[in-house]
Amino acid sequence: MKRDKHIYIGLDLHKFQHTAVVVDCWFEKLGEMTFQNKPSIFPSLLEYVNRFLTEGLTPVFGLEDVGGYGRDLALYLIEQGYIVKFVNSSLSNSERNNYAMTQKNDSWDAQCVADVLIRKLPYLPDATPSDIHWIIAQLVGRRNALVKAQTALKNQLHMQLNYHYPSYKDFFSVVDGKTALAFWESYPSPSHLEGETVEKLRTFLLEASSNACSTRKAEQVLSLVQAAGEIKREYQTSRDFIIQSIVRDIRFKKQEIKKVDRELKVTIQTLDMQLETMPGIDTVTSSALIAEIGDIHRFANSDKLARYAGIAPIKMGSGGKETMKKTKQGNRKLYDIFYNLSVQQVQVSKGSKIPRNPVFYAYYNRKLSEGKSKSQALLCIMRRLVRIIYGMMKNKTAYIMPDQHETIAS
Repeated sequence: MKRDKHIYIGLDLHKFQHTAVVVDCWFEKLGEMTFQNKPSIFPSLLEYVNRFLTEGLTPVFGLEDVGGYGRDLALYLIEQGYIVKFVNSSLSNSERNNYAMTQKNDSWDAQCVADVLIRKLPYLPDATPSDIHWIIAQLVGRRNALVKAQTALKNQLHMQLNYHYPSYKDFFSVVDGKTALAFWESYPSPSHLEGETVEKLRTFLLEASSNACSTRKAEQVLSLVQAAGEIKREYQTSRDFIIQSIVRDIRFKKQEIKKVDRELKVTIQTLDMQLETMPGIDTVTSSALIAEIGDIHRFANSDKLARYAGIAPIKMGSGGKETMKKTKQGNRKLYDIFYNLSVQQVQVSKGSKIPRNPVFYAYYNRKLSEGKSKSQALLCIMRRLVRIIYGMMKNKTAYIMPDQHETIAS
Protein backbone atom coordinates (compact mmCIF):
# COMPACT_ATOMS: atom_id res chain seq x y z
CA MET A 1 0.00 0.00 0.00
CA LYS A 2 1.87 3.07 -1.26
CA ARG A 3 1.47 6.11 0.94
CA ASP A 4 1.58 8.63 -1.92
CA LYS A 5 -1.50 7.06 -3.49
CA HIS A 6 -3.78 8.27 -0.71
CA ILE A 7 -4.99 11.27 1.22
CA TYR A 8 -5.56 10.70 4.91
CA ILE A 9 -8.59 11.71 6.94
CA GLY A 10 -8.20 11.57 10.71
CA LEU A 11 -11.41 11.82 12.74
CA ASP A 12 -11.93 12.98 16.31
CA LEU A 13 -15.24 11.45 17.39
CA HIS A 14 -17.73 12.78 19.90
CA LYS A 15 -21.30 12.20 20.93
CA PHE A 16 -22.88 15.05 19.00
CA GLN A 17 -20.26 16.05 16.44
CA HIS A 18 -17.10 14.82 14.71
CA THR A 19 -14.06 16.70 13.44
CA ALA A 20 -12.23 15.55 10.31
CA VAL A 21 -8.75 16.71 9.26
CA VAL A 22 -7.51 15.95 5.75
CA VAL A 23 -3.74 15.46 5.35
CA ASP A 24 -1.58 14.47 2.38
CA CYS A 25 1.22 11.92 2.46
CA TRP A 26 3.73 14.68 3.32
CA PHE A 27 1.86 15.47 6.57
CA GLU A 28 0.57 18.73 5.12
CA LYS A 29 -2.87 19.69 6.35
CA LEU A 30 -5.23 20.21 3.43
CA GLY A 31 -8.48 20.97 5.20
CA GLU A 32 -10.70 20.54 8.22
CA MET A 33 -14.40 19.96 8.72
CA THR A 34 -16.68 19.65 11.75
CA PHE A 35 -20.02 17.95 11.21
CA GLN A 36 -22.90 16.55 13.26
CA ASN A 37 -22.95 12.90 14.26
CA LYS A 38 -26.02 12.13 12.16
CA PRO A 39 -26.17 9.60 9.29
CA SER A 40 -28.00 12.19 7.17
CA ILE A 41 -24.95 14.49 7.44
CA PHE A 42 -22.29 11.87 6.62
CA PRO A 43 -22.53 12.37 2.80
CA SER A 44 -21.36 15.96 3.31
CA LEU A 45 -18.06 14.60 4.67
CA LEU A 46 -17.47 12.68 1.45
CA GLU A 47 -18.36 15.74 -0.61
CA TYR A 48 -15.78 17.74 1.32
CA VAL A 49 -13.09 15.05 1.01
CA ASN A 50 -13.68 14.77 -2.75
CA ARG A 51 -12.47 18.36 -3.16
CA PHE A 52 -8.94 17.22 -2.39
CA LEU A 53 -8.94 14.13 -4.58
CA THR A 54 -6.92 14.20 -7.77
CA GLU A 55 -6.43 11.42 -10.31
CA GLY A 56 -4.87 8.36 -8.76
CA LEU A 57 -5.60 9.32 -5.13
CA THR A 58 -7.96 7.45 -2.83
CA PRO A 59 -9.00 8.49 0.68
CA VAL A 60 -8.18 6.51 3.80
CA PHE A 61 -10.17 7.19 6.96
CA GLY A 62 -8.86 6.67 10.48
CA LEU A 63 -11.17 6.29 13.50
CA GLU A 64 -10.23 5.73 17.13
CA ASP A 65 -13.65 4.43 18.10
CA VAL A 66 -15.60 2.10 15.82
CA GLY A 67 -17.78 0.61 18.54
CA GLY A 68 -19.15 3.74 20.21
CA TYR A 69 -19.69 7.27 18.91
CA GLY A 70 -17.94 6.45 15.63
CA ARG A 71 -19.77 3.23 14.92
CA ASP A 72 -22.42 4.68 12.58
CA LEU A 73 -19.82 6.65 10.61
CA ALA A 74 -17.53 3.61 10.29
CA LEU A 75 -20.38 1.47 8.98
CA TYR A 76 -21.42 4.18 6.52
CA LEU A 77 -17.90 4.60 5.13
CA ILE A 78 -17.40 0.84 4.80
CA GLU A 79 -20.75 0.47 3.04
CA GLN A 80 -19.64 3.18 0.61
CA GLY A 81 -16.55 1.12 -0.21
CA TYR A 82 -13.89 3.26 1.47
CA ILE A 83 -10.79 2.11 3.34
CA VAL A 84 -11.44 2.58 7.05
CA LYS A 85 -8.71 1.88 9.60
CA PHE A 86 -8.98 1.48 13.35
CA VAL A 87 -6.42 3.70 15.13
CA ASN A 88 -5.82 2.68 18.70
CA SER A 89 -6.12 5.72 20.96
CA SER A 90 -2.75 4.90 22.55
CA LEU A 91 -1.10 5.47 19.16
CA SER A 92 -2.70 8.87 18.60
CA ASN A 93 -1.94 9.84 22.19
CA SER A 94 1.71 8.90 21.67
CA GLU A 95 1.73 10.96 18.47
CA ARG A 96 0.36 13.94 20.40
CA ASN A 97 3.04 13.60 23.09
CA ASN A 98 5.85 13.52 20.55
CA TYR A 99 5.65 17.30 20.22
CA ALA A 100 7.45 19.65 22.58
CA MET A 101 4.30 21.71 23.03
CA THR A 102 1.33 19.41 23.51
CA GLN A 103 -2.16 20.49 22.56
CA LYS A 104 -5.61 19.09 23.27
CA ASN A 105 -8.47 20.07 21.03
CA ASP A 106 -10.64 18.37 18.43
CA SER A 107 -8.66 19.65 15.46
CA TRP A 108 -5.30 18.59 16.84
CA ASP A 109 -6.63 15.19 17.96
CA ALA A 110 -7.97 14.53 14.46
CA GLN A 111 -4.65 15.53 12.91
CA CYS A 112 -2.77 13.19 15.23
CA VAL A 113 -5.03 10.35 14.07
CA ALA A 114 -4.25 11.30 10.44
CA ASP A 115 -0.51 11.38 11.17
CA VAL A 116 -0.69 7.89 12.68
CA LEU A 117 -2.53 6.76 9.54
CA ILE A 118 0.37 7.92 7.38
CA ARG A 119 3.09 6.40 9.56
CA LYS A 120 1.38 3.10 10.38
CA LEU A 121 -0.90 2.51 7.39
CA PRO A 122 0.33 -1.02 6.50
CA TYR A 123 0.04 -2.17 10.11
CA LEU A 124 -3.29 -0.71 11.20
CA PRO A 125 -6.22 -3.13 11.31
CA ASP A 126 -9.28 -2.55 9.16
CA ALA A 127 -12.28 -1.20 11.03
CA THR A 128 -14.75 -4.07 11.12
CA PRO A 129 -17.74 -3.18 13.30
CA SER A 130 -19.77 -6.33 13.96
CA ASP A 131 -23.40 -5.97 15.01
CA ILE A 132 -23.51 -9.20 17.03
CA HIS A 133 -20.29 -8.52 18.93
CA TRP A 134 -21.28 -4.89 19.45
CA ILE A 135 -24.68 -5.76 20.96
CA ILE A 136 -23.10 -8.40 23.21
CA ALA A 137 -20.62 -5.78 24.43
CA GLN A 138 -23.52 -3.39 25.09
CA LEU A 139 -25.42 -6.02 27.07
CA VAL A 140 -22.31 -6.88 29.08
CA GLY A 141 -21.81 -3.18 29.80
CA ARG A 142 -25.42 -2.87 30.91
CA ARG A 143 -25.04 -5.87 33.23
CA ASN A 144 -21.82 -4.51 34.72
CA ALA A 145 -23.54 -1.18 35.42
CA LEU A 146 -26.41 -2.95 37.17
CA VAL A 147 -24.06 -5.06 39.28
CA LYS A 148 -22.07 -1.99 40.26
CA ALA A 149 -25.25 -0.14 41.25
CA GLN A 150 -26.46 -3.17 43.18
CA THR A 151 -23.18 -3.36 45.10
CA ALA A 152 -23.49 0.32 46.03
CA LEU A 153 -27.05 -0.27 47.25
CA LYS A 154 -25.94 -3.26 49.29
CA ASN A 155 -23.28 -1.13 50.99
CA GLN A 156 -25.93 1.50 51.77
CA LEU A 157 -28.15 -1.19 53.25
CA HIS A 158 -25.32 -2.39 55.50
CA MET A 159 -24.81 1.16 56.78
CA GLN A 160 -28.51 1.75 57.49
CA LEU A 161 -29.03 -1.63 59.19
CA ASN A 162 -26.08 -1.03 61.44
CA TYR A 163 -27.97 1.93 62.98
CA HIS A 164 -30.99 -0.18 63.85
CA TYR A 165 -29.81 -3.77 64.29
CA PRO A 166 -26.29 -3.99 65.80
CA SER A 167 -26.36 -7.77 65.31
CA TYR A 168 -27.98 -7.73 61.87
CA LYS A 169 -25.18 -9.84 60.35
CA ASP A 170 -26.26 -12.72 62.59
CA PHE A 171 -29.83 -12.58 61.30
CA PHE A 172 -29.20 -13.86 57.78
CA SER A 173 -26.05 -15.19 56.10
CA VAL A 174 -26.73 -13.06 53.01
CA VAL A 175 -27.95 -9.54 53.79
CA ASP A 176 -29.57 -9.11 50.37
CA GLY A 177 -31.01 -12.61 50.05
CA LYS A 178 -34.70 -13.15 49.31
CA THR A 179 -35.71 -13.77 52.94
CA ALA A 180 -33.47 -11.04 54.29
CA LEU A 181 -34.93 -8.41 51.94
CA ALA A 182 -38.47 -9.41 52.88
CA PHE A 183 -37.56 -9.06 56.57
CA TRP A 184 -35.86 -5.66 56.19
CA GLU A 185 -38.82 -4.33 54.23
CA SER A 186 -41.41 -5.48 56.79
CA TYR A 187 -39.24 -4.81 59.86
CA PRO A 188 -36.90 -1.92 58.91
CA SER A 189 -36.30 -1.17 62.60
CA PRO A 190 -36.83 -2.99 65.93
CA SER A 191 -39.94 -0.94 66.69
CA HIS A 192 -41.80 -2.96 64.04
CA LEU A 193 -41.11 -6.13 66.03
CA GLU A 194 -42.84 -4.87 69.17
CA GLY A 195 -45.50 -7.33 70.23
CA GLU A 196 -44.39 -9.85 67.57
CA THR A 197 -44.59 -13.45 68.79
CA VAL A 198 -42.26 -16.26 67.77
CA GLU A 199 -45.12 -18.03 66.01
CA LYS A 200 -46.16 -14.97 64.02
CA LEU A 201 -42.59 -14.22 62.97
CA ARG A 202 -42.08 -17.89 62.13
CA THR A 203 -45.10 -17.79 59.80
CA PHE A 204 -43.72 -14.70 58.09
CA LEU A 205 -40.28 -16.23 57.63
CA LEU A 206 -41.67 -19.51 56.32
CA GLU A 207 -43.58 -17.70 53.62
CA ALA A 208 -40.69 -15.38 52.74
CA SER A 209 -38.15 -18.21 52.57
CA SER A 210 -40.39 -20.79 50.83
CA ASN A 211 -40.42 -22.89 54.03
CA ALA A 212 -36.64 -22.76 54.51
CA CYS A 213 -36.64 -20.77 57.79
CA SER A 214 -38.19 -22.25 60.90
CA THR A 215 -38.97 -21.48 64.54
CA ARG A 216 -35.28 -21.48 65.39
CA LYS A 217 -34.60 -18.50 63.13
CA ALA A 218 -37.57 -16.56 64.56
CA GLU A 219 -36.35 -17.19 68.11
CA GLN A 220 -32.80 -16.15 67.16
CA VAL A 221 -33.93 -12.84 65.62
CA LEU A 222 -36.14 -11.88 68.58
CA SER A 223 -33.42 -12.87 71.01
CA LEU A 224 -30.75 -10.77 69.27
CA VAL A 225 -33.06 -7.76 69.08
CA GLN A 226 -33.89 -8.03 72.76
CA ALA A 227 -30.20 -8.40 73.71
CA ALA A 228 -29.33 -5.22 71.75
CA GLY A 229 -31.70 -3.16 73.86
CA GLU A 230 -34.20 -0.54 72.79
CA ILE A 231 -33.00 1.63 69.91
CA LYS A 232 -35.11 4.68 69.15
CA ARG A 233 -33.98 7.64 67.12
CA GLU A 234 -35.44 10.85 65.79
CA TYR A 235 -37.14 10.82 62.41
CA GLN A 236 -37.56 7.07 62.64
CA THR A 237 -40.24 7.04 59.96
CA SER A 238 -37.82 8.55 57.46
CA ARG A 239 -35.09 6.12 58.50
CA ASP A 240 -37.46 3.21 57.93
CA PHE A 241 -38.41 4.61 54.54
CA ILE A 242 -34.74 4.74 53.47
CA ILE A 243 -34.24 1.05 54.24
CA GLN A 244 -37.46 0.05 52.48
CA SER A 245 -36.52 2.17 49.47
CA ILE A 246 -33.08 0.53 49.27
CA VAL A 247 -34.71 -2.92 49.48
CA ARG A 248 -37.08 -2.10 46.62
CA ASP A 249 -34.19 -0.82 44.53
CA ILE A 250 -32.09 -3.93 45.19
CA ARG A 251 -35.00 -6.14 44.15
CA PHE A 252 -35.39 -4.16 40.94
CA LYS A 253 -31.66 -4.46 40.14
CA LYS A 254 -31.77 -8.22 40.75
CA GLN A 255 -34.72 -8.59 38.40
CA GLU A 256 -33.05 -6.49 35.72
CA ILE A 257 -29.82 -8.50 35.99
CA LYS A 258 -31.81 -11.71 35.46
CA LYS A 259 -33.48 -10.19 32.40
CA VAL A 260 -30.13 -9.09 30.97
CA ASP A 261 -28.71 -12.58 31.62
CA ARG A 262 -31.59 -14.16 29.69
CA GLU A 263 -31.06 -11.72 26.81
CA LEU A 264 -27.33 -12.45 26.81
CA LYS A 265 -27.94 -16.20 26.74
CA VAL A 266 -30.26 -15.91 23.74
CA THR A 267 -27.93 -13.51 21.91
CA ILE A 268 -24.68 -15.49 22.30
CA GLN A 269 -26.47 -18.65 21.16
CA THR A 270 -26.67 -17.12 17.68
CA LEU A 271 -22.86 -17.43 17.46
CA ASP A 272 -23.03 -21.22 18.10
CA MET A 273 -20.20 -20.98 20.64
CA GLN A 274 -19.82 -23.75 23.21
CA LEU A 275 -17.71 -21.91 25.75
CA GLU A 276 -20.00 -22.86 28.63
CA THR A 277 -18.93 -26.49 28.28
CA MET A 278 -15.70 -25.56 30.09
CA PRO A 279 -15.83 -25.69 33.91
CA GLY A 280 -15.97 -22.19 35.36
CA ILE A 281 -17.56 -20.58 32.31
CA ASP A 282 -21.21 -19.58 32.59
CA THR A 283 -23.31 -17.23 30.46
CA VAL A 284 -21.80 -14.16 32.13
CA THR A 285 -18.18 -15.24 31.62
CA SER A 286 -18.87 -16.48 28.11
CA SER A 287 -20.49 -13.20 27.05
CA ALA A 288 -17.67 -11.20 28.68
CA LEU A 289 -15.08 -13.17 26.71
CA ILE A 290 -16.95 -12.62 23.45
CA ALA A 291 -17.45 -8.92 24.20
CA GLU A 292 -13.75 -8.29 24.85
CA ILE A 293 -12.34 -10.56 22.13
CA GLY A 294 -14.87 -9.72 19.42
CA ASP A 295 -14.47 -11.61 16.17
CA ILE A 296 -11.92 -14.33 16.92
CA HIS A 297 -10.81 -14.37 13.28
CA ARG A 298 -9.12 -11.01 13.68
CA PHE A 299 -6.39 -12.89 15.58
CA ALA A 300 -4.23 -15.06 13.33
CA ASN A 301 -3.33 -17.38 16.21
CA SER A 302 -3.60 -17.79 19.97
CA ASP A 303 -0.25 -16.05 20.50
CA LYS A 304 -1.67 -12.83 19.11
CA LEU A 305 -4.72 -13.18 21.36
CA ALA A 306 -2.43 -13.70 24.36
CA ARG A 307 -0.51 -10.53 23.50
CA TYR A 308 -3.77 -8.64 23.07
CA ALA A 309 -4.84 -9.77 26.55
CA GLY A 310 -1.46 -8.81 28.06
CA ILE A 311 -0.81 -12.42 29.07
CA ALA A 312 2.21 -13.10 26.85
CA PRO A 313 5.52 -11.65 28.10
CA ILE A 314 7.34 -9.06 26.02
CA LYS A 315 10.99 -9.15 24.97
CA MET A 316 13.19 -6.50 26.56
CA GLY A 317 16.79 -6.09 25.54
CA SER A 318 19.75 -3.78 25.18
CA GLY A 319 23.45 -4.21 24.42
CA GLY A 320 22.97 -7.74 23.15
CA LYS A 321 21.20 -8.91 26.29
CA GLU A 322 17.56 -9.90 26.15
CA THR A 323 15.03 -11.03 28.70
CA MET A 324 11.30 -11.73 28.81
CA LYS A 325 9.29 -9.44 31.09
CA LYS A 326 5.73 -9.55 32.33
CA THR A 327 3.71 -6.70 30.87
CA LYS A 328 0.80 -4.64 32.07
CA GLN A 329 -0.09 -3.71 28.52
CA GLY A 330 -2.99 -5.20 26.61
CA ASN A 331 -6.67 -5.49 27.36
CA ARG A 332 -6.80 -5.57 31.16
CA LYS A 333 -10.48 -6.51 31.27
CA LEU A 334 -9.71 -9.59 29.20
CA TYR A 335 -6.67 -10.28 31.36
CA ASP A 336 -8.89 -10.24 34.48
CA ILE A 337 -11.37 -12.64 32.87
CA PHE A 338 -8.63 -15.16 32.11
CA TYR A 339 -7.13 -14.69 35.56
CA ASN A 340 -10.44 -15.41 37.32
CA LEU A 341 -11.01 -18.38 35.04
CA SER A 342 -7.56 -19.78 35.85
CA VAL A 343 -8.28 -19.52 39.57
CA GLN A 344 -11.51 -21.46 39.09
CA GLN A 345 -9.68 -24.23 37.23
CA VAL A 346 -7.54 -25.03 40.28
CA GLN A 347 -10.27 -24.64 42.89
CA VAL A 348 -11.10 -27.61 45.10
CA SER A 349 -14.61 -28.17 46.46
CA LYS A 350 -14.68 -27.77 50.24
CA GLY A 351 -16.67 -30.89 50.95
CA SER A 352 -15.30 -33.54 48.61
CA LYS A 353 -11.81 -32.04 48.08
CA ILE A 354 -12.24 -32.86 44.39
CA PRO A 355 -10.65 -30.29 42.03
CA ARG A 356 -12.91 -28.65 39.46
CA ASN A 357 -10.45 -29.48 36.70
CA PRO A 358 -8.11 -32.30 37.76
CA VAL A 359 -5.72 -31.83 34.83
CA PHE A 360 -5.22 -28.11 35.44
CA TYR A 361 -4.97 -28.77 39.18
CA ALA A 362 -2.15 -31.27 38.60
CA TYR A 363 -0.48 -28.89 36.15
CA TYR A 364 -0.69 -26.05 38.69
CA ASN A 365 0.92 -28.16 41.44
CA ARG A 366 3.62 -29.35 39.04
CA LYS A 367 4.54 -25.74 38.28
CA LEU A 368 4.69 -24.99 42.01
CA SER A 369 6.98 -27.98 42.55
CA GLU A 370 9.26 -26.62 39.81
CA GLY A 371 9.82 -23.53 41.91
CA LYS A 372 7.32 -21.14 40.35
CA SER A 373 5.29 -18.82 42.57
CA LYS A 374 1.51 -19.11 42.72
CA SER A 375 1.07 -16.09 40.47
CA GLN A 376 3.55 -17.52 37.94
CA ALA A 377 1.78 -20.88 37.98
CA LEU A 378 -1.56 -19.19 37.40
CA LEU A 379 -0.04 -17.24 34.51
CA CYS A 380 1.00 -20.55 32.92
CA ILE A 381 -2.61 -21.73 33.24
CA MET A 382 -3.87 -18.47 31.75
CA ARG A 383 -1.60 -18.94 28.75
CA ARG A 384 -2.90 -22.47 28.29
CA LEU A 385 -6.49 -21.26 28.64
CA VAL A 386 -5.93 -18.71 25.88
CA ARG A 387 -4.98 -21.54 23.50
CA ILE A 388 -8.02 -23.57 24.46
CA ILE A 389 -10.49 -20.67 24.31
CA TYR A 390 -9.03 -19.56 20.99
CA GLY A 391 -9.56 -23.02 19.51
CA MET A 392 -13.08 -23.33 20.94
CA MET A 393 -14.15 -19.96 19.55
CA LYS A 394 -12.52 -20.36 16.16
CA ASN A 395 -13.78 -23.90 15.54
CA LYS A 396 -16.98 -23.58 17.62
CA THR A 397 -16.14 -26.75 19.49
CA ALA A 398 -17.00 -27.94 22.98
CA TYR A 399 -14.51 -28.43 25.80
CA ILE A 400 -13.69 -32.06 26.48
CA MET A 401 -12.30 -32.78 29.92
CA PRO A 402 -8.95 -34.55 29.42
CA ASP A 403 -8.24 -37.82 31.14
CA GLN A 404 -7.06 -37.25 34.70
CA HIS A 405 -3.77 -38.97 33.93
CA GLU A 406 -3.13 -36.74 30.94
CA THR A 407 -0.56 -34.00 31.47
CA ILE A 408 -0.47 -30.54 29.96
CA ALA A 409 2.62 -29.69 27.99
CA SER A 410 4.67 -26.86 29.39
